[in-house]
Amino acid sequence: MSKYAVVVTILCALTLSGCVSNLSGTTYSRSEARQVQQVQYGVVQSAIPVVIEGTGGVVGGATGAVVGGIAASNVGGGRGKDIATVLGAVAGGVAGKKAEEMLTRAQGQEITVRLDNGNMVSIVQEMDGGPAFAAGDRVRVLTRAGTARVTY
Repeated sequence: MSKYAVVVTILCALTLSGCVSNLSGTTYSRSEARQVQQVQYGVVQSAIPVVIEGTGGVVGGATGAVVGGIAASNVGGGRGKDIATVLGAVAGGVAGKKAEEMLTRAQGQEITVRLDNGNMVSIVQEMDGGPAFAAGDRVRVLTRAGTARVTY
């Protein structure tokens, strides 16, 4: 692989890692800061481990296509080189999309809470390295514009 291909691969990997978002209960986007949230209290009834699937956006596929095309362009000559470049780009695009999905996949919990008003809600959120929720935990459920999170 040429030096150029190595540099492109590294830059693409760094770009892809920048696409990873956090869906935990303790991470807020800039637009969520300083916004009013409704607060309800309750008790966790169950907390089940889940996997939150990763994103399958354009970045991984495009990155893979570029890297695959560059790598395959060094194969053969003439018309065969052109065909290898196209096939390398297609294969790289498929592999890059799968890599993005795997890199952005996260461990989460499906947390079912019985609110103090008697209603039951279930919220899936990413685990952020802190303690996992467990049945019997007293928690807050914060909601705003269709988004909810569970916190202590």
